[in-house]
Amino acid sequence: MEQSLKVHIQGAARELGFPEVSFSLEHPKELSHGDWATNIALILSKQADKSPKEVADQIASKLGEKNIEGVEHISVAGAGFINFTLSRKVFVQYLTAALDEDWGSNATGSGKKIMLEYTDPNPFKPFHIGHLMTNAIGESLARLTEFSGSRVIRANYQGDVGAHVAKAIYGLQKKGKPDSSISISEQAQYIGACYVYGSNEYEKDAEAKGVIDEINKKIYARSDTPINELYDWGRSVTLEAFEELYKILGTKFNYYFFESEMAEKGAALVKEYLEKGIFEESDGAVVFKAEKYNPKLHTRVFITSQGLPTYETKELGLTKTKFEKEHPDSSVVITAVEQKDYMAVATEAMRQIDASLAEKMIHITHGMMRFASGKMSSRKGNVITGESLLADAKALVAEKITERNLTQEEASTLASTVAVAAIKFAILKQALGGDIIYNEEQAVSFDGDSGPYLQYTAVRAKTLLQKGAALGINQNNSTPVSGTETLERIVARFPEVVLRAQVEWAPHFLITYLTELAQLFNSWYGGEKILDENHNATAYRLLVTAAVAQTLTNGLSLLGISVPEKM
Repeated sequence: MEQSLKVHIQGAARELGFPEVSFSLEHPKELSHGDWATNIALILSKQADKSPKEVADQIASKLGEKNIEGVEHISVAGAGFINFTLSRKVFVQYLTAALDEDWGSNATGSGKKIMLEYTDPNPFKPFHIGHLMTNAIGESLARLTEFSGSRVIRANYQGDVGAHVAKAIYGLQKKGKPDSSISISEQAQYIGACYVYGSNEYEKDAEAKGVIDEINKKIYARSDTPINELYDWGRSVTLEAFEELYKILGTKFNYYFFESEMAEKGAALVKEYLEKGIFEESDGAVVFKAEKYNPKLHTRVFITSQGLPTYETKELGLTKTKFEKEHPDSSVVITAVEQKDYMAVATEAMRQIDASLAEKMIHITHGMMRFASGKMSSRKGNVITGESLLADAKALVAEKITERNLTQEEASTLASTVAVAAIKFAILKQALGGDIIYNEEQAVSFDGDSGPYLQYTAVRAKTLLQKGAALGINQNNSTPVSGTETLERIVARFPEVVLRAQVEWAPHFLITYLTELAQLFNSWYGGEKILDENHNATAYRLLVTAAVAQTLTNGLSLLGISVPEKM
C-alpha cells in the first residue's frame, strides 16, 4: 500500500506541473489523523512560491479524483500535511494475511548469503554477560535477516589460544583438575576460577608472569605433553559447557572458528604484505600504521616482538577464511563497543590487502550491561556471569509461578523459557550501541514492559482461540464488527516494522511495536466480551485475536524468544 500511495502522490504532483522531489510517507502519531501522511506539499511549496496549505489542497483534490483503491478518505491537516485514511476492507485483508506462519516476511534479501558472527566466548574463561548480550543481538539479527529471504550462516569465533589460556593452565597446574563427577557446567566454572587465579598471579608476581609467558609459547608450539593434555581437556570441557548454554538460548551455529586455526593463516598474510610495504617492522614487532590510510585510525601491533600473532592478525586470517569457505555477500560481526577501534584497524588492513573483501565487512557494536541494583555478584555470591544471570532470572520466575498448576518439569521448563525472554527483551529493547540498565525485577515481570508480558499476551490470545474452537466457531466466515479497528490498523504495520528492523539492524523497533500491540490487545480483551452468544461477532473478534497471536508469535521468534504452551 505504501508504494502504491507514493506512486499516486508523485503522479498527482506531476500532473499539477510540480517537479519530482523526494518526500516522506509516514504513519501519523495519532491514529485519528489517518493511516498515512505525506510532507510533499511542504517541500514543493518552497519551489512553487505558494503556501504549503495551498499546495496540499491542490494535490489532495487531484488525488481525490483518482478514487485510489483502498483509500477511504484524503484530508489536509496542520501546516500542509496530506493524510490518508484506508478503508476497512484493506485491514480485513491484512488480518487474513496475518494468519500465515510467514506473516511479516519479505523477499528483500532473496538470493543473498550473509554470514553473521556473534557470541564469541573464549574457552578457559567464563561465559560473561557481554557474550550473552552479543548472542541475543546476533541471534535476533540472524533471524531478521533470514526473514528477508537471505541465506544466513551463523558463525562463532572463539579464542582457544592466547594469554588467557596460559593463565588458566597455570591455575590448573597449581590447583589441579576438578572432580570429574561434577557437571560439565561446574567443571567449566572451575576452569574459569583457575583463569582468574592465574590472571591475578600474572599481575602481581613477576616469577608467575614469566612462567605463564612460557606456557603461552608452549601452547602455540604444542611442545609440552602435560600442558597439551591440560589444554585439550580444558578446551573440550568449556566448549561443551558453551553448547549447553546455546541450547538454552536457542542458537545453533553453522561454523565454529578458532584462533588457533586462524593464527598461521593470518601470520602468513602479514608476512606476505610486510614485503609489499603494507606492514612495517618496529622494535622487533610487525605493525600496521593505519593512520597512513585513515587519519582517524592508529598503529596496532600484528606480530609481537616474541614472534606471536596478535588478535588483529588472527582477524585477517578469519576474514580470509570466511570468504574462502562460503563467499558471502556480507560478513557481519557483532561485538562490544570497546572493540570498535580494533575492528576498524583490522578492516583497514584488510582493505589494503583485498579491498573487495573489506567492502563486504560490517561491524555492529553494542554497549555494556549495567545493573539498576548496582550489584556485582549473583545470588550465590559469585561474580555475575551470563550463566549466573540466566540462573538468577530463572529462580525469580520460579518464585512467581509456584502457585500455578504445573508439574515440576513443566515449571522448570517454563521458568527457563520465561527467563530467556526476560533477559533477551532487556538486551534488545533499546537501540544498539548504548549501555543498558538491567532491572531484574522489571525484566521478569508479567506486567508491562517485559518479555514475559509479551509471552503472556500471546498465550492469552492462543487460549482464547482454543476456547473459540471448542465452541465450533469458524472465524474465517466472519463480518467486521466495531471495536477492533485500532487493533486491525496496528497489526497491519507489522511487515513495515520488520523491514525497518532488518534494514537498520535494529531489533528495538520490533520490541516497541510488539509492546504497543500487546497493550492494545490486553486493553481490548479487558473491555470486550469476546466470546458471547452472537457467534457472528465472536467469529470476527477471534479473527482479530488470531492475527494478534500470529503477529506476537512471529515477532517474538524474530527476537529469539519462544512462546510457551501455557503460563
